[in-house]
Amino acid sequence: MKIKGRLVFKGENAGELAGIIARSLAPDNPPEIKTVSEENSVTVTFTADKIGTLLSSVDDYLMNAIIVQKLSYSLKGIRR
Repeated sequence: MKIKGRLVFKGENAGELAGIIARSLAPDNPPEIKTVSEENSVTVTFTADKIGTLLSSVDDYLMNAIIVQKLSYSLKGIRR
């Protein structure tokens, strides 16, 4: 049995930042992680055989997303 989980990021500029995060993390994503970007939202779907694996994948994704977000904000500050 497969277990699925989903993260949805919404907001006026969610598409821009979440798109940056999605593109930055895509090379490391296994096939069990799918990302769909829209104008004001990004949906990330996780699939795993065990709940522990799913939770670990979500945790890893969010930790890496935080790093990308901080780096993105730092780079925007440098460009000003």
